[in-house]
This record gives sequence, C-alpha cells and structure tokens, in this order.
Amino acid sequence: MNDPQPSVSAAIEQIAPRLRRAREKKDLSLADLARATGISTSTLSRLESAQRKPSLELLLPITAALGVPLDEIVAAPRVLDPRVPQHPTRKDGRVLVPLSRRQGEPRAYKMVIPAHDEEPHLRTHEGHEWLFVLRGRLRVRLADQDFVMGEGEAAEFDCRTPHWFGAAGRGDVEVLSLFGKQGERIHLRTGPSRG
Repeated sequence: MNDPQPSVSAAIEQIAPRLRRAREKKDLSLADLARATGISTSTLSRLESAQRKPSLELLLPITAALGVPLDEIVAAPRVLDPRVPQHPTRKDGRVLVPLSRRQGEPRAYKMVIPAHDEEPHLRTHEGHEWLFVLRGRLRVRLADQDFVMGEGEAAEFDCRTPHWFGAAGRGDVEVLSLFGKQGERIHLRTGPSRG
C-alpha cells in the first residue's frame, strides 16, 4: 500500500491519453473527429496532449462521436484508504507500531514496552517527542528528573535533553508517541512523583 491511489488530479491526467487511444482505436484522424464534433483540430490536439483542461462541453460531443461511454474516458478518482498499514517492529523487547504513513514529520507510533528490570540508559538526539500513556505505568527519566506517569498522562520534551522511558512496575505499558524534529523546550504535563 506504499503506492497512493489516484487522486482527482491523477484521474484528470488520464483523460488525455484515453482520448487519444479511443480516437486511434476508431482509426480517426484529428481532422475526422473535428468534422464529427464541430470542435477545432487544435482544441482536440491540445486536449489529447493535456495542454487544455477537459470540460463536459468538450468531452460529451467527443465521446458521442467516438461511440464510447463517458466513464471510459473519465474514471472517477478512487478514494484513498485512510487506514495505515500495521507493520510492527520489535527491538529490545519493545514493540513499535507505526501510526503514520508518511516518512516526514511528525511521526506517530504506539509502543508496547514490556515490564522487566532495566537500568535507564539516557540518550540524546535531535527532535521533540510527545508521549501519552494509553495503559499501564511509564517511568520517565529526563536529565535529573525521575517520575512515573499513569494512564491518560502526557509529557513532551526536547530530545536533546538526556532521556529514557520504560515500564514501571510489573505490567507492560502502552504509549502513544509523536516524534518530530522541531527543537522545542521541555513542557511537562505531569508533576514529578516518587514510585
């Protein structure tokens, strides 16, 4: 599903080659079609080379003269399927499910982090991250801060701040993560807690 389905502009782009193919299939010249429709040869030529936008006023007499249904020349654009394909990856026991289709910014993920004793390994990188706890408890380390977030809590931070997060307690934690390269300052939406 990497290939997006045709949009309106893509459907319009297909009209010119379809007109040409339909005319050639009937073994008609542009002059023959001009005589049959009353549309000038130059206008027909520009339609077939996509140098003129097609309109119903032009397409209806052309399709009638060619004896082809209008929907053979003008196909309705297909609606883009908005669902994002689910291709989870697993790294260090964590499951990462992409929630955004594009490789650009921001990127959205659902993470499932298993419960296990893990020493925090703080890291830094470019970007800005937003976390939302869907289920379970999330331990977050931001530089010298160490706190636990519960379900429904959110935090956002500049990734240049040394950081780490993992499951707190005995159960797995599910987190929604948005990541972008915008370097913003830290804004915690949850207060520090111990435990």
